[in-house]
Amino acid sequence: MTQQIIAQVNQLSWILYGVIALVALIAFLIVFNFGWTWIRALVSGAPVKFIDLIALRLRGVPIGLVVNERITAVKSGVPVSTDGLSAHHLAGGSVKMVITALVSAHKANIELSFDQACAIDLATNKTSKNVVDAVHTSVNPQVIDCPPNTGSKRSIDAVAKDGIVIKARARVTVRTNLSSFVGGATEDTIVARVGEGIVSSIGSEQSYKDVLENPDRISKTVLSKGLDSNTAFEILSIDIADVDVGENVGAKLQAEQAESNKLVAQAQAEVRRAAAVAQEQEMIARVAEMKAKVVEAEAQVPLAMAEAFRDGNLGIMDYYRMKNLAADTDMRSKIAGGEDNASTPGKSKD
Repeated sequence: MTQQIIAQVNQLSWILYGVIALVALIAFLIVFNFGWTWIRALVSGAPVKFIDLIALRLRGVPIGLVVNERITAVKSGVPVSTDGLSAHHLAGGSVKMVITALVSAHKANIELSFDQACAIDLATNKTSKNVVDAVHTSVNPQVIDCPPNTGSKRSIDAVAKDGIVIKARARVTVRTNLSSFVGGATEDTIVARVGEGIVSSIGSEQSYKDVLENPDRISKTVLSKGLDSNTAFEILSIDIADVDVGENVGAKLQAEQAESNKLVAQAQAEVRRAAAVAQEQEMIARVAEMKAKVVEAEAQVPLAMAEAFRDGNLGIMDYYRMKNLAADTDMRSKIAGGEDNASTPGKSKD
């Protein structure tokens, strides 16, 4: 009985030794894998728990990257957590970019939270911009040419009230508005709004001379319109870099309008001429119609005379007197015509 108890105790001892050895092995592996990283974080003032390091390994997050970037952030006075960094890495963001941006913003006294930095980094992922550029632009303002030098247009053309074209170029100084960077409009919107403001400002001037004398009036007017609303930038200044005088569009338009009015007047005159010609032809036709009616009426005279002879209303002597009267009238008409011919210069009487 005693031997059985001794055997059981020995068996339990071996099991206990095995468990202790297994724990010691696990502890050795943990210390071997994470000990140097843990010590480096501890002496840097950014301690990390072993459980956090194990969780990072299980998640597949690079431990060295997270710990090194957290050390950089903490040493720079920016508190961040390993969970936040690992979550951002798993979301597809750049931990290094976020920490660099946070440190730059902190050193420049710019308010930027960890969540904002992560949001900007994810929003600019796979684009030409990144969160570091956004912070740098906020620290060092960016100058935008309006219109851009890479475009086909070299100037913004606007017409003053006197019809003279003004060609202007502007330089817009902006800095990043980190609070509205995510979802805010980009540089193209700034360029479009500034161009629209310049055109509106020049168009409200009475004369091109006013623009040439005070080009700063354009920048002041445009700047007062709040063009950076709902954009990723804050406009600091708008400077007119160049102002040139273009063609006289007003005179050109007036000349084209005069030419158009002339063509309209010519068309209306042609309409009136055609109407007059048509009316003339209509009168000629009516004269011919009236002559035909006269001939028709004269043709009725012999018929009436014959009817009068038959009815006894006209005698033969009456007929001869009428013939004599007609012959006398014809003779007088010929004599009157001969006297008129004789009175004409270059002709003599018979």
